[in-house]
Amino acid sequence: MRPEFAIAAYGLTKRFDNQISVNDLDLEIKSGEVYGLIGANGAGKTTLIRMLAGVEEPTLGEIYLHGNLFSRDSNNLTIKRRIGYLPDDYPLYDDLTVWDYLDYFARLYRIPASRRHHRIYEVLDLIQLGNKRKSLIVNLSRGMKQRLSLARTIIHEPILLFLDEPVSGLDPISRRQFRDIIKVLQEAGMTIVISSHVLSDLAELCTSVGIMELGFLVESSSLKDICQRFARPQIIIDTLGDLAILERELKKNSLVKEWEVISGSNRLRVNFAGDNSDSAELLRSLILAGVSLTEFQYTQEDLETIFFKLGHQQAS
Repeated sequence: MRPEFAIAAYGLTKRFDNQISVNDLDLEIKSGEVYGLIGANGAGKTTLIRMLAGVEEPTLGEIYLHGNLFSRDSNNLTIKRRIGYLPDDYPLYDDLTVWDYLDYFARLYRIPASRRHHRIYEVLDLIQLGNKRKSLIVNLSRGMKQRLSLARTIIHEPILLFLDEPVSGLDPISRRQFRDIIKVLQEAGMTIVISSHVLSDLAELCTSVGIMELGFLVESSSLKDICQRFARPQIIIDTLGDLAILERELKKNSLVKEWEVISGSNRLRVNFAGDNSDSAELLRSLILAGVSLTEFQYTQEDLETIFFKLGHQQAS
C-alpha cells in the first residue's frame, strides 16, 4: 500500500448470514481528505464505516490505516487510539454536565491530568459550547447534543475520523455549525469519512465521494472529477416577458438540448451542451431578440442529481 493513503481497503466483504452488506470493495483515501459516502438506505455505508473504524470484523479483505494492517485484535491498540468514530445513534448521558461528560471520556482515553482540562476547553471552544460546560446534557438542544457527541469523538485528538449520518435530523443552522467544525478539523490535517443523506452538505464539505449501491462501491473519485464526468451544464433563465417567446429563441440554439419550467415561476432550467463562452453567446442572442431577462446563471447539475442519475444507470 502506498504511504500517502490514510485509509485503504482491498477485497472488503461483509456477510450477515446469507446477506452480503459490503461486496468485494476496494477503497483508497488520501491523508487529509474529507471523503463522503453516498447511498440509499441498505447500500452498505454504515457497515463499511463500522469495519473501517474497527467496530465490525470483515468477512473477507484487508484494511490498512496509514500503511498499517488493521484488525480488531489487541495488537492494534496504537492504531485504534488514533481513530474517532461517531455512529448515528450514540447515546448521551443526560444526567451528566457537559464538562463531566467530556472529562469522563478524556479519562477513558487516559489523557494526563496536566493536559486533560486544557483539552476539554479546546474542544468546547471548537464546538461553541464553552458557556454550556456546567449545563446538564438533558437541557441541551439536539444540535448542541450532536456537537457534544463530536467533541467526545475527538477529545483524544484522533487523526482518522468516521462520522455516520452526523447531521441527521438537524435544522439548517445546526447543520451549518457542524459543517464549520468539520472544516476546521480538516484544516488541522484530520482525514474524515462522512456519510449523509444531505448531499448539499457533502458537496460543500468533501474533496472526494464514494457512491454505494447494494454493497458495491460504484464510483469513487474526487468531487471535481465526478462533476466533470457526470454533471451536465445547466442555465437558469428568468424572464419578465412571455415564456413562449423565450422558448422560441432557445429552440434556435443547437446547444440547448431541453428545458423545464420551474414550478410557479417564469424561470427555466435549461440543459446546455456548451461551455461558458457558448452560454455568453446564448445570452447575447436572447438580449438581441428582445427577451426581458432578470436572471441568467450558468451552472451544473448538483451532487443529488448525479447520484440519482448513477443510481438509475446501475438499476438499468
